[in-house]
Amino acid sequence: MAQGSWERIGIPSDRFLREVFFIDSITGWVVGDSGTILHTADGGLNWEVQQSNTYNDIVTVFFLDHQRGWASTYNYASQPYGTVLLKTVNGGADWIAEPYPQENIFITCILFQDTLTGWMGGMPHALVKTVNGGADWVQASIDTSVLAFFPVLGIRFYNEKYGYACGGMFDIAGVTWHTSNGGETWAAMDVADAPADEVHQLHLFDSITVLGAGGDPDFGYGVGLLRTTDGGFNWDYEELGIQGTAYDIAFRTGSEAWAPLGPRRKLMRSIDSGNTWTESDTPDTTVIYHITFPDSLHGYAAGMHGAFLKYKPAGNLSAPPGSQNAPGLILGQNYPNPVSQSTVIPVSVPEGEPRLVTIRILDILGRPVDAPFNAVLHQGKHEIPFNAKALPAGVYFIILETADGGRNRIATLPVKMTVVK
Repeated sequence: MAQGSWERIGIPSDRFLREVFFIDSITGWVVGDSGTILHTADGGLNWEVQQSNTYNDIVTVFFLDHQRGWASTYNYASQPYGTVLLKTVNGGADWIAEPYPQENIFITCILFQDTLTGWMGGMPHALVKTVNGGADWVQASIDTSVLAFFPVLGIRFYNEKYGYACGGMFDIAGVTWHTSNGGETWAAMDVADAPADEVHQLHLFDSITVLGAGGDPDFGYGVGLLRTTDGGFNWDYEELGIQGTAYDIAFRTGSEAWAPLGPRRKLMRSIDSGNTWTESDTPDTTVIYHITFPDSLHGYAAGMHGAFLKYKPAGNLSAPPGSQNAPGLILGQNYPNPVSQSTVIPVSVPEGEPRLVTIRILDILGRPVDAPFNAVLHQGKHEIPFNAKALPAGVYFIILETADGGRNRIATLPVKMTVVK
């Protein structure tokens, strides 16, 4: 498989950019120190500086759609110390600040499942839920194990029932939590399975199969990965023999994953679902901490001193088996995504003769589960509605197919769609 590459993109900031979030392939935000919020609507070619109205460091950002977003800032300057949350309902044109109600809690991660239901994690310990859009936050019920009340660094939900969180403390213990009842109760991993350092982020293959990234930067230990195949009850920890710590993990496709190694100025890549890894230098020896892929063709990463990277896919990346790249056709990211019922699939057709195109929905194993569209499309941009109500919760892939001379099937690279119930 040919390997894509990364290029550094100029950005109007020299701050520590702590996190990057893209709602689709071109619309994104990056946040960082000293109140930095930047917004792009063209995949990073141009940036708008948004007014956060704070000089506090902004550590995390999450957008539910193109308009509604949340961010977390840390107030160390004046009492009461703790988190000041930022919220926008107009894409960041205006950010409204509101102190988190509990002092000395520092929110590290934010996840909203819909306009009302959201989760946040924090330090020294916090795993909190809202059911009214953030007006109130309630601490989740966690078991009383030794690892129950460590800092939370990442939260992921596979669907409304199954969720995972991760965190820990450097040189003390890493920890994961899991829930199978929508977060009514959470259970921490067994102490015997816990690594010695934080678990920074998780990737959910399905409701019971999860990969966690972390490690110990001290010499002789290095990057470590956690795996569970039984829903978080048992975990296996593996040291890769690669120096550093994986501060994040993101999958570009179902099998290709990337992880940044921070101050080591390296990126790790796997093409076999995280079983084996290779490392490479970052462009311009940048220090990268966070990485995201809104779809299989677009990736973005951010880090120290205004570092911002954009993924460049290889020219001969393959489409689904039996297919080739479809020249000129563009399949955009469906929105909203995740989707519970209805979504829209953007399609662009280049100049020339009208095309007979087919949209197919594949499950995570690449098996067709639906073909919601089969018609002739003319030049221009089209929005194809799709009702996902009949699909079970999970991860799916959308592909757009056409014909080459009426004989060979060719397709765009897949776009990932998450269905929640």
